[in-house]
Amino acid sequence: MQADHASHGDPAMANKALRLVRAGEVVLTSEAMPEPKAGEVLLRVTAVGLCGSDMHWFTEGSIGDAVLTRPLILGHEFSGRIESGPRAGERVAADPAISCGHCDMCHEGWPNLCRFVVFAGHGTTDGALRTYMAWPERCLVPMPGNVTDAEGPVLEPLGVALHAIDLGHVKPGQSVGVYGTGPIGLLLIQALRGCGADPIYATERLAHRVDAARAAGATEAFQIDANGSERQLILDRTAGRGVDVAFETGGNDDAVGTAVATVRPGGRVVLVGIPSDERTSFNASTARRHGLTLSLCRRMVPGDLVHATDLAAAGSIQLGPLISHRFPLAEGGRAFDTLAARSGLKVIVEP
Repeated sequence: MQADHASHGDPAMANKALRLVRAGEVVLTSEAMPEPKAGEVLLRVTAVGLCGSDMHWFTEGSIGDAVLTRPLILGHEFSGRIESGPRAGERVAADPAISCGHCDMCHEGWPNLCRFVVFAGHGTTDGALRTYMAWPERCLVPMPGNVTDAEGPVLEPLGVALHAIDLGHVKPGQSVGVYGTGPIGLLLIQALRGCGADPIYATERLAHRVDAARAAGATEAFQIDANGSERQLILDRTAGRGVDVAFETGGNDDAVGTAVATVRPGGRVVLVGIPSDERTSFNASTARRHGLTLSLCRRMVPGDLVHATDLAAAGSIQLGPLISHRFPLAEGGRAFDTLAARSGLKVIVEP
């Protein structure tokens, strides 16, 4: 559902925002123009991608242990044009995470694990589903000329995919599984193909995403069935050995179970998906007997966004085919309904 509510601010202001007020309901508001603080610039938001975490917020009013406590502007995959300062006019992609730069995790090179991180569209920090926003200049990366405004938000999930590959320690010639082929899974397949992984097996519940996995470069892609036959097919293709590295990108226990069941002894499993609840389960005896290494992917590190823009600039990763729907901000309710229906791939909102 969606309504248009006017704010009590200056009616001359042209800053529109889409706020989640409760599960299943967003409202379009008119708000005061943001005023950048020290180190920030004014950003004219050109496009915002909706992802799985946004779907949790919209359908459940929460994600994990974070619960909606006030009307929140969602949107952490975004691009825009800088409107203030020396870089005015520059098209940029944004890192949605603002790390403190001072805690032990930041000093150890893990700003994605910062103890005091602030993240767009989460908690008390409003995200990008608005016309203008203030954001730290250090979090804005120049966008390649061959990347359109609508494609810009896809650079952030690409950065997450690249971080997952680093956690998997993937080497050329290794076999991999990608279990769940939403946008991050599809970007993973492209990036894995680019770094020499082969063969690449993929599984997915939705038929149109199975087709998308094949188009993205999966050696074989299987639709999940109730009997779990896709697991046996992957084991058969690897002569019973299993894949070297398995990526779970479905956000559910079935995908985790497939990763554990199909990775070779001594292999690596990287969990990327965000589950609906606070518990993830898998067959512990299989994981233990096979001596598996389990890693959990937490967003990305700043260098991953730069790497993502470099790959896009070189044409090594195709972003456009992932975009299935585009909506103006005024139709944000339809955008979220489309996201929740999972009828496409990447939903883009253009403020």
